[in-house]
Amino acid sequence: MIEGWVFKKQQFVKPLSHSLKQLVFLKAIICGFKAVFLNSMAYKFVDNYRERGARKKLVEHLKSRGIADQRVLNAIGKVPRHFFFDETFWTQAYKDIAFPIGDGQTISQPYTVAYQSELLHIKKGDKVLEIGTGSGYQTCILMELGADVYTIERQESIYNHTLKVLPGMGYNATFFFGDGSKGIAQHAPYHKIIVTAGAPFVPEILLKQLKIGGILVIPVGNEHSQTMVTVIRVSDTEYEKFELDTFRFVPLVGDQAW
Repeated sequence: MIEGWVFKKQQFVKPLSHSLKQLVFLKAIICGFKAVFLNSMAYKFVDNYRERGARKKLVEHLKSRGIADQRVLNAIGKVPRHFFFDETFWTQAYKDIAFPIGDGQTISQPYTVAYQSELLHIKKGDKVLEIGTGSGYQTCILMELGADVYTIERQESIYNHTLKVLPGMGYNATFFFGDGSKGIAQHAPYHKIIVTAGAPFVPEILLKQLKIGGILVIPVGNEHSQTMVTVIRVSDTEYEKFELDTFRFVPLVGDQAW
């Protein structure tokens, strides 16, 4: 018996017709699949003391690596990263490593997520454009920081998956499918823009979608390594650019990228 379900015997005055028997049988199959699906989803989204303890250790590790923004650390400590992994790989979820999620994409290393999030200096209510939704983990961190997130993904299978998973976790971002290298001009300007893939240059089209005083964080370089770049829009025509540490991201693909 499936836990939580009660099956009762039904008595019929008349023998069932062949077509009615088929209908009853079909309904039973559908109900069975539904029960199994709901049960598996409930099991997948389990967050107990073991996972919470692993997140605390991850937060301490990120502190030791120099992440100092307590709001960012709190967000890392709250979002259940193992929800973005197949159950087979839950033991990998709280290691400070990137991990493949299919279609040549990865869920970013926790340090990288924290590093970029810290550079954005997010305030509650900030309108943030995320280029490269991916697994959605970074999206959740941004939302925990109080951002109103507009996120775009070019890989259709990943987009469809994330579109289902994040709302189920309670994170209701505004999702888009398409070429993120061009931004989302119809919803500009943004307080902050974050690019989660390596670009060959800073796309001018993204700079124009920043509010004055807004911040763009983007890794720029070749296909093997990139320098984290922060750009602040000072005025309609002026920008300040800062080059920071070296990272390795999957390539940003699109009209304004590779």
